[in-house]
Amino acid sequence: MGKAQKYVLLGDATYPLQDWILKPYQEDKNLTQRQLRFNYRLKRAHSVIENAFLRLKARWQILLKCDDCSLELLPTLVLACCILHNICEAHDNPFNEEWLEGTEPTELPKPCQPAPAAMEDGQAEQVRELMCQYFEGCGEG
Repeated sequence: MGKAQKYVLLGDATYPLQDWILKPYQEDKNLTQRQLRFNYRLKRAHSVIENAFLRLKARWQILLKCDDCSLELLPTLVLACCILHNICEAHDNPFNEEWLEGTEPTELPKPCQPAPAAMEDGQAEQVRELMCQYFEGCGEG
């Protein structure tokens, strides 16, 4: 699209729109087809992320009980599990579907209340619009 963009995190409607948090357009009757398609693709991407975390927790079940470690250690623990998972994948150590039996799909933590409009970043709308344009040119899928 001709504009450099850093990485963004995916959030749902309860998160504030920031240039680093991509969230869907507010669902109403006035959404364009392009905005509806953007929301659909964002939801699909979010489900891929949820599935990845479910598989990660199934392979490394220590992640199911992270209350055993300090909060400062938690990011390092998750990163270590991601690295080990990638090593297993790179060496064709298959994921055992039976591991999923010990894990339940749970929603990722998110804010309970929608963020106040004052937390929204005006520049972030440009980022979302660029992503919306990009998704429009990606075809169906």
